[in-house]
Amino acid sequence: MSSTSNNTEIEKIENTSSVTDTEKSLSDSISKKFPNVQITYVNPNRIRVNVKREEIIDVASFIRDELNFDHAESVSGVDYPEDNQVEVVYHLGSYTDTSLNKQILALATRTPREDIPHPGNDNTKLPSLHDVFPSVSFHERECFEMLGVYFEGNPDNRRLLLPEDWADIPPLRKDFAIKGR
Repeated sequence: MSSTSNNTEIEKIENTSSVTDTEKSLSDSISKKFPNVQITYVNPNRIRVNVKREEIIDVASFIRDELNFDHAESVSGVDYPEDNQVEVVYHLGSYTDTSLNKQILALATRTPREDIPHPGNDNTKLPSLHDVFPSVSFHERECFEMLGVYFEGNPDNRRLLLPEDWADIPPLRKDFAIKGR
């Protein structure tokens, strides 16, 4: 996956060699409703939906309400300093729809990355999915402190793992260096 500097567009990559009918149906439903999203088939039972940050709440709400993905299993992030971006990926699943019990839907978006981060006071921000999937609250807090992504609308953006007075760059940024090494 590649992108140009200061551009949060995500390039479409598609490998449809082993796509199941369920995956095809899910991806068609999402693409029909949101023509700007990009669908990638990662592995069997794994669909990746790349979306612009401005559309993530609408797409997540649709996935929850229309496709029966009822919870976020995890939230992860990746620092792309060469692209000047940070990517956040929500891994969504379903407890209530047994036809989806093996399916994981990865909902991914990117935000600009600041070279000298000031979490909450710079451009590295994304809308929180807390109102769509309440289980993301702690996961977003972890991405906030470890990658410097501030989640607008998350009711609790306090630090979770690091000391409140942490003054260094976020430790999962690729340019983080342990002092003394």
